[in-house]
Amino acid sequence: MLTLYTYFRSSASYRVRIALNLKGLTYESVPVHLLKEGGAQHSPAYQQLNPARLVPTLTDGAQPLTQSLAIMEYLDETHPEPALLPRDALGRARVRALAQSIACEIHPLNNLRVLQYLENELQVDAVVRANWYRHWVTLGFKALETLLADSADCGGFCHGDTPGLADCCLIPQLANARRFDTPLDAFPTLLRIEASCLALDAFARAAPGAQPDAA
Repeated sequence: MLTLYTYFRSSASYRVRIALNLKGLTYESVPVHLLKEGGAQHSPAYQQLNPARLVPTLTDGAQPLTQSLAIMEYLDETHPEPALLPRDALGRARVRALAQSIACEIHPLNNLRVLQYLENELQVDAVVRANWYRHWVTLGFKALETLLADSADCGGFCHGDTPGLADCCLIPQLANARRFDTPLDAFPTLLRIEASCLALDAFARAAPGAQPDAA
């Protein structure tokens, strides 16, 4: 039985929820509220599962798996159809690069603990934090827009005409950008891909507002 430790608004958890839904996999969802009572991720029980005190964590049997990209690749290896990565080596490298540009370059800047450190330790006010976030996200989206718009491999989705690993990363990041009022009109390719994704049930069911802990 697959069990996902998740938080409704976590971009990394959102990615894995999309991947699970695309695979048609049944899983138990265990909410880990990152804000209430100082954050459930800091509890001793959760730290046993994930010493980094981050979400998501996926358990498949007794083995806990961490890091959203590693989890999604594990799902792709253990449940190959439908595939999240292309069959060819060059295609896989391209999709991994797109996914990592989001997960490794953009997302860490709006990670909750980073924003909390800016606020609590460095005393950066909300307006400056939001401007800081928008600067880096916009820079990352500009690169993504160019990579996708200029590539013949980009179809209805980031790679071809079926959703995959890169789309699982893109949609949560766009959702997060809207939370911080980041202008997105300069990224028509990203928005076109987003529209294709959001038309699919797998993405709709994974959305933050559709999660039981969103209430």
